[in-house]
Amino acid sequence: MIGPVKMFSDDWFKAEWRKLGYHYERDDEAKQWNIVGSKAGLRSLVTELRDYASHQENDWVSCHRNLGPYDYLEIGTWSSAVIDDHWIAGALSDLLGLAAHIGDWVDASQIEASLSVRSFFSPGSPYDLCLRMEADDFDPASLDRALYGRLGGVSGFSRV
Repeated sequence: MIGPVKMFSDDWFKAEWRKLGYHYERDDEAKQWNIVGSKAGLRSLVTELRDYASHQENDWVSCHRNLGPYDYLEIGTWSSAVIDDHWIAGALSDLLGLAAHIGDWVDASQIEASLSVRSFFSPGSPYDLCLRMEADDFDPASLDRALYGRLGGVSGFSRV
């Protein structure tokens, strides 16, 4: 039996990454989520966080929104700020603060800049959220190993 992911074409996955605007991947060895995008792509993440946190109907524990073509990463509501192997979560006010922090960094940063948010957002979290800014012509689909096979590392991030 073919799993549900196989029902979609490579072109569909590429289009979904491009629509998202950034690429994410979980690195369990390093215990971090790596998010890579252009300024515009990383601003899309900020918009996603703000949009989620601005809707009061999301203000209940375990509420969440899946991101990207594979839905691995979630933004969610939790009793305290946390980054773990499946989500970035916290009170809606925590998520708005994270969006503001990332947005300020995006506005002030240049290509190849990177940001770790654990110390700002949730110092006790088991995972970190690491962002890296690429050039304006960065294609988030280019880092999808399922589409392009095993890829080398993106400078500044370890790859599993």
